[in-house]
Amino acid sequence: MKRRTLLAGAALAAPASLLLGSPAKAATWSIAATEQVSNKVLMWDKDVAFSDANVQWSWTPGAGGWYNLSDVRFRNTASFGEVALVAASGGNVGIVDKTTEQHQELNDLLWTGSPGGNPHAVERIPDIGAIVTASSSDGLLAGGYLCVYGPTAISNPSTLARVQTIAFKGAHGVLWDPSLGHLWAVGDKVLRAYNVTGTYRNTRLVSAGKSVALSGLGHDLQPDYSSPGHLFVTDTYGAYRVDTATLTKTTVSTEGSLKAWSRHSSGEDVSVRADGTGSRTWGSPTVRFSVGADRTRTGAEFYKARIYTTAFE
Repeated sequence: MKRRTLLAGAALAAPASLLLGSPAKAATWSIAATEQVSNKVLMWDKDVAFSDANVQWSWTPGAGGWYNLSDVRFRNTASFGEVALVAASGGNVGIVDKTTEQHQELNDLLWTGSPGGNPHAVERIPDIGAIVTASSSDGLLAGGYLCVYGPTAISNPSTLARVQTIAFKGAHGVLWDPSLGHLWAVGDKVLRAYNVTGTYRNTRLVSAGKSVALSGLGHDLQPDYSSPGHLFVTDTYGAYRVDTATLTKTTVSTEGSLKAWSRHSSGEDVSVRADGTGSRTWGSPTVRFSVGADRTRTGAEFYKARIYTTAFE
């Protein structure tokens, strides 16, 4: 049975900022996914087969600390234009200089960090150029943590260095909230907000005193692009839509093993649910859509699927 969102009402038109095409092609948008068998970030138009021939863009990091890619998202920068932020369970995170080249590789990295501890997510704080990562297990600290990297020159990512490590049990996701000026982080049984203070190497995260309780291990953390001021979080027991102003959450799915969940501006939900089989039981060969057709790539193990946009919300 095809899944449907719980929100009623007419679908919203997708703004041009979320689309690869012009507003006249509002039905067309793209998905970027971390595929762990080939160990690539792969992007497709959501309405075509997820085949090699249809790949719009890819990034291949090679081996070492880059195995099992776990996160990708896209952001705009003043100095380099669009970049891709990537994280890998092997221990590394990085900033990719996303160019017009269709297939990019390790040599396109502007910066690499090694927070270790099974990195699951990476985010960039705009204007100050800081990077925040989420590691889910033992590494620099036991049990999971956030790392803050600050630059000496905002225009030069190669100057980024680790300036803060915060204990955060089971840390799995981070997301910048431009409306409230918060960095949201999700981990074991909690979604928590931080304020960002200072600049350059003095950048620090400080608790904003806001949190939302979860029943299980928090996993994915992504925007609701159909409604600014809301985000989606998944945990062991389902997916939830959170109002960031009131800190209330609404259940949108009671499925377990949800590794990714977000909503396009049209109101269509995108998700990945681990199927418990294959070479990586925590992944799936299928990216699911609540309105359009699901897309399966035989032999693949998708972990995260992201709506292609540089917008934060």
